[in-house]
Amino acid sequence: MKITEILDPEMVLPDLKGTTKDQVLKELAQGLATRYPDIRLEDLTTVLSERERLGSTAIGDGIAIPHGKLRGANRIIGAFGRHRAGVDFESLDGNPTHIFFVLVAPEDSASLHLKALARVSRLLKDDAFRARLAEAADPAELYRLIKEEDSKY
Repeated sequence: MKITEILDPEMVLPDLKGTTKDQVLKELAQGLATRYPDIRLEDLTTVLSERERLGSTAIGDGIAIPHGKLRGANRIIGAFGRHRAGVDFESLDGNPTHIFFVLVAPEDSASLHLKALARVSRLLKDDAFRARLAEAADPAELYRLIKEEDSKY
């Protein structure tokens, strides 16, 4: 599974504005709901928020991978977001979160969902790659960097 199979170039959001966890989740969900009209914003926001209540998806190193299974989704989709200032996302290391990769999977896709989570996690664990993402000028450059890094695996 490649990230480019999950991430549409239009779902690269380089300047998230929310200042709280809930605001950022809603902003990312709004992007997906706008791009994929069959997804209801309220349903997606609820799924992502419920998952966060189980424990933060911020894994440290400035990374969060909010995810959930959504009734009606017919394939795994994603959104990449960058928040330059960082947000308190209740990260395991206590530091602000700057990089967000949302994954939304169909309800019956446990195996693919886990593979996608592992793929995104592996991709974002590289310090040098995260530094390049932080410096990228625009969505096109961010997508290009993700695609290049993804092709290494």
